[in-house]
Amino acid sequence: MTIMRSVMYIPGNNPKMVAKAPEFTADIITLDLEDSVPPAEKEVARQIVRENLKYAGTGGAEVYVRINNWETELTNDDLEAIVYEGLNGVTLAKTGCAADVQRLDWKLEELERRRGIEVGTVKISMLLETAKGIINAAECCLASKRNVNAIFGAVDYCRDMRVKLTNEGVEQQYGRAHVAVACRAARIVAIDAPFVDFKNIEAFEKNVAEGRQMGYEGRMIIHPGQIEPSNRMYSPDPADVEWAGGVVKVFEEEGIAKGKASVSFNGKMVDTPVYLNALDIIAAQAEIDAKNAK
Repeated sequence: MTIMRSVMYIPGNNPKMVAKAPEFTADIITLDLEDSVPPAEKEVARQIVRENLKYAGTGGAEVYVRINNWETELTNDDLEAIVYEGLNGVTLAKTGCAADVQRLDWKLEELERRRGIEVGTVKISMLLETAKGIINAAECCLASKRNVNAIFGAVDYCRDMRVKLTNEGVEQQYGRAHVAVACRAARIVAIDAPFVDFKNIEAFEKNVAEGRQMGYEGRMIIHPGQIEPSNRMYSPDPADVEWAGGVVKVFEEEGIAKGKASVSFNGKMVDTPVYLNALDIIAAQAEIDAKNAK
């Protein structure tokens, strides 16, 4: 299990923002080389990102870099510049099909071998943000053992669909649900789309709650003010943690130990799927506790 409640994006060409990276309490810091960096700034951004890979993670976050998609012909230059010690993962923008992911996997292995990095160290995150990417979400998510998450990119998705992006998100429902299901099929983490109305925390929290019910376990963050509610809302509810502890105890003592397939807890039936769900909740809380203790 890997906790990815908040994925904070920082423009790679902004030294002042990059300098603040360790102050952010996000689970992942993503230094951006794509949309937030204008074409004339790409090379400068690569240099800034490379020089700050280790530094950006000194606050306890994992460090990822969002790279440009293959069609831009910038991807190889991005990777050559940033695959060094300190990099935990890369996020491939506008992932469209399994071949995009497999090509990235191959290039990462080539760079790891060339630079003496253990093969498989650099993880893959995918932005699924086009009609093509959404349709091919499952094959993308299943395309590499390096895959750890996929992000639903609502802004580009709505642009590609020629519809207006709204806080209510009705226009996003199909794509959002499809990405979440694809992630679960591949047993990777579903990361929800950025919420662009960043000052409206009430609407943000409502949107997070809706996404959680779809299966999302984290959020792409575009403003520091969204980190705290994201971390809080994607963490297990204390009442659920207490419930899970009781379920595990009763099922192991009264079910497994006595050869029963189901038991009763607080007036409700507990069988194997309920027990496994409780174990997931406990594992998630344990990982959060371990992170907070560092």
